[in-house]
Amino acid sequence: MSSLLAVFVIASIGYLIGSIKIKGVELGTAGVLLVALVFGHFGIKIDSVVRNFGLVCFVGSVGFIAGPKFFRDFKRNAKNYILLGFLIILSSAACCCLIIWLSGIRAELAVGLLTGALTSTPGLAAAQEAAGELANLATTGYAIAYPFGVVGVVLFVQLIPKILKIDIEKEREAFTAANSAPAAPLQEKTFRLDPMGFFSFTLAVMLGILLGKVKIPLPGGAEFSLGTTGGPLIVGLLFGHFGHFWKLDISVPHKTLATLRELGLMLFLIGAGVSGGAGFVETLKEEGFMLFVYGAILTLVPMLVGYFVARRLMKMSLFNNLGSITGGMTSTPALGTLIQVAGTEDVASAYAATYPIALISVVLSSQFIVLLMKTPL
Repeated sequence: MSSLLAVFVIASIGYLIGSIKIKGVELGTAGVLLVALVFGHFGIKIDSVVRNFGLVCFVGSVGFIAGPKFFRDFKRNAKNYILLGFLIILSSAACCCLIIWLSGIRAELAVGLLTGALTSTPGLAAAQEAAGELANLATTGYAIAYPFGVVGVVLFVQLIPKILKIDIEKEREAFTAANSAPAAPLQEKTFRLDPMGFFSFTLAVMLGILLGKVKIPLPGGAEFSLGTTGGPLIVGLLFGHFGHFWKLDISVPHKTLATLRELGLMLFLIGAGVSGGAGFVETLKEEGFMLFVYGAILTLVPMLVGYFVARRLMKMSLFNNLGSITGGMTSTPALGTLIQVAGTEDVASAYAATYPIALISVVLSSQFIVLLMKTPL
């Protein structure tokens, strides 16, 4: 089967499965991931450019959507967002250390599970670098924990409102009222180069990719970069916030952004799923089912910790709470699901505010755990 055909076959079956509701809960776009995992297991391959193209389309559109309200919202809740992003990763890293201590598995493998549970490719790259000759163990752990890392957060943001019997419409009205901003003054004599806003979007993504390549030195000789997720997200936020550059309109119509967001998410899940599905079953058989359990723990614990701290101590609204969790878990698919659950794209602001803190934290945690807890060869 050609890669082009495989993309559309996986997407069509995935959306069909994702639309099935069981007691009001559905996988949604994450159904695409499950189908992609199966196709990957049976040897279907798709070029990595599909995944990366989807990723930059998704995070770029999220940045544009969140931009008009992001900086005002961040200024108001900055301490909460920073604390949550750090706390979510710290709690998962602490669990990872505990698993190493209790089970005796190698630190390199455990950190792979950690980065898979948090669906963090930059974290995996940092773990591989720290693991050196045992980088393959980190990759194995990532592949085992990644599927539940995606599906677990997607289900979490759907189940919490149902478990708590939240009136979604009432919650949305309160959230929208609290996050409403005065309309930005119209700029006179501005012009847009194309009616769909593709020039502005592609320019933002291009600049974001370049920004993501910048290496930032960290203590201990490590390096950090925003990558293809953080770079386009930040530039998208800036473009969305300012809306124009002198006489040039750099905004993008909402319909364009909504289409790019969903298309990007679909392509990202197809690419990630096919890649993760290759050898998944064999790896699980070799390494043991308990590794899957460890990965699930590393996904569930930080979500529960983050949720209860945000609710009980910070008194955050439900949608700000869940939006922060999707950012803290660096979960792109879960944000797409939360937008559907909440019925408002304003939840993207909480994701965008928490994500950079979590990204830096998981990169540092991955390296420190391997360096401090690895077993000598």
